[in-house]
This record gives sequence, C-alpha cells and structure tokens, in this order.
Amino acid sequence: MTAAADVLVVEDDPDLAALVAMILDDAGFAVRSASDGRQALARVAERMPGLILLDMRMPVMNGWEFAREFRARHGRAAPIVVVTAAENARLRAEEIGADGWLEKPFELEDVVAVADRFARGAPGEADAR
Repeated sequence: MTAAADVLVVEDDPDLAALVAMILDDAGFAVRSASDGRQALARVAERMPGLILLDMRMPVMNGWEFAREFRARHGRAAPIVVVTAAENARLRAEEIGADGWLEKPFELEDVVAVADRFARGAPGEADAR
C-alpha cells in the first residue's frame, strides 16, 4: 500500500470515526484516526497522510484551528476534505481553503468516492465523478 492511500480521519464522535475507518479499510485504504486537531497534528508528524477527512466542531483543537496550523506547518502537503453537518458544508470548506467537503449525513459510498478522488485519484479522475 502506498502512502497516497493513507487517510487520516479527524472526528470526535468515536462511533462515526470507527464507521468511516471500517468503510475505508474495507476499500483498501490505510486508516488512522484522531479525535481532535491536536491529535491530528501528532498523527501528521508521524506520517503525512494522502488525505485528511476533517470534522470542524471538536474539543481541544477544532477544525479551523487544525487547518490553520496544518497549512502553516505543511502547506498543501495533503488535501483536506471537510466532513460537517453544518448547513452550508461548502462554505465551511471555503473558510479553511479545503480541497472538498462531505455533508453529514452521508452515504457510505460517498466516503469511498471522496477517498478515491483525493487519496488515490489520478489527474482528471475527480472530474469524472
């Protein structure tokens, strides 16, 4: 498995994080999890993921703070996709300069499609979805 197929799930709801991890693991991705932005920064320091799925509202360090710190330290080394139940997911994504967004609740296949697009995606493949 290549590092490009490595996904970091940053989600404070343990049941949702476990579900997303199981879906992505079944699809062949290497999955790591963090329950807040501070843990996510530590995971990134261990190994840069191919994709970060980022919840916005979390304790300790929220998604906005994580994104700001991640970009300051690593630039655009990994794509960030916002995963949010906010009314306007696209706006949340734009606020942090994310590469995409996924609205909660989501279909399981949408999680895999986002991971395929950003963590494994060949150029142009994203436009086909």
